[in-house]
Amino acid sequence: MDRLFLDANVLFSAAYRAEAGLVRLGRLKEVVLCTSHYAAGAARLNLSDDVQKGRLARLLVTVQFCEASERELPRGISLPGKDAPILIAAIEAGATHLLTGDVRHFGSYFGQTVEGVLISLPGEYLQHRN
Repeated sequence: MDRLFLDANVLFSAAYRAEAGLVRLGRLKEVVLCTSHYAAGAARLNLSDDVQKGRLARLLVTVQFCEASERELPRGISLPGKDAPILIAAIEAGATHLLTGDVRHFGSYFGQTVEGVLISLPGEYLQHRN
């Protein structure tokens, strides 16, 4: 079973449009979705209307929450302060995958496994599942 940790930009994308392809993640069998309140809050902050916020709220009912502790990033990993809690929470959630669209900060880690968490674009994960 895959445990997918969803970054804020993935949550945002899923809530932004009703027909977003990312909604398919919640329909996959043998998958547990998880995120943190930190990521959910960032997604909510960037949504512009109540319909989108409602879609986010419905999505969040289906995910498990795990928060980052105050631990350091794993050795050899360098992320901005706003992104470190995402990777740490994914590790602490026991996630198999961190799904993020943040190419700027996570892009150099795509395809790498960090403490058991494979960092990937959502589309790559979905393509692999098909």
